[in-house]
Amino acid sequence: MPRCEGLMAPKVRPLLLLMLWMLQAPAQLDPANENDGGWQQRGSGAPAAVAEEEHCTIERRADLSYAEFIQHYAFSRPVILLGLTDNSRFRALCSRERLLASFGNNVVRLSTANTYSYQKVDVLFQEYVGQLLHPQDPNSLGNDTLYFFGDNNFTEWASLFRHYIPPPFSLLGTTPAYSFGIAGTGSGVPFHWHGPGFSEVIYGRKRWFLYPPEKTPEFHPNKTTLAWLQDTYPTLTPSTRPLECTVQAGEVLYFPDRWWHATFNLDTSVFISTFLS
Repeated sequence: MPRCEGLMAPKVRPLLLLMLWMLQAPAQLDPANENDGGWQQRGSGAPAAVAEEEHCTIERRADLSYAEFIQHYAFSRPVILLGLTDNSRFRALCSRERLLASFGNNVVRLSTANTYSYQKVDVLFQEYVGQLLHPQDPNSLGNDTLYFFGDNNFTEWASLFRHYIPPPFSLLGTTPAYSFGIAGTGSGVPFHWHGPGFSEVIYGRKRWFLYPPEKTPEFHPNKTTLAWLQDTYPTLTPSTRPLECTVQAGEVLYFPDRWWHATFNLDTSVFISTFLS
């Protein structure tokens, strides 16, 4: 009598391979699992009332020349830059797993997310990622909300920063300085201003709100961006609303000198800014 496996193998083996492929395919094709670097916490998205804006009011430009940048944007209005650099290598190094492996035992300095009197708190990077990187509490004030951005030890993080390619534009008389950050869903920095700069999203999505220097926004300095979005933003008339747009992963926003701006992370976001000062 023939052995069963000998008779079945030619038919069964392709069927098993097909079933295995089908089991693996959804995980490969699911946009929610694709290219998030391991940062997105399933089931803990941004508050339902907050999403991307209905209409982006900041121009997006691909293949922008330096002459066009200086003439149309550098001193007058923000712009979102596309395709000027390839930071795929830097992006790969910024996955949750790789950053924890490389910098988990490093001490990072957190700032409170209010507008003026920033308090500083030092914690291990792995503690920040594991315990503090959670969705924004709608009831927390800015000085109760800790945010990792800016106070980077450039010697300790040099092995990462050397792989970042900044936008190819500069302003006469300025020196670029990097600020790297990671922030949870619903978090953000309330309105403030400083010198010009670029901000690139590596993972996640970051919603920006900007006013020109002569137009001071209405905001409470110790309320979070989430509170401003829930309480103040709905009351604004079309003429008093800021310029706004959601910057996607791989996009770079440029903001001119002294422009008021606030940010809101629609996802857990990894980002890096190049300040020109």
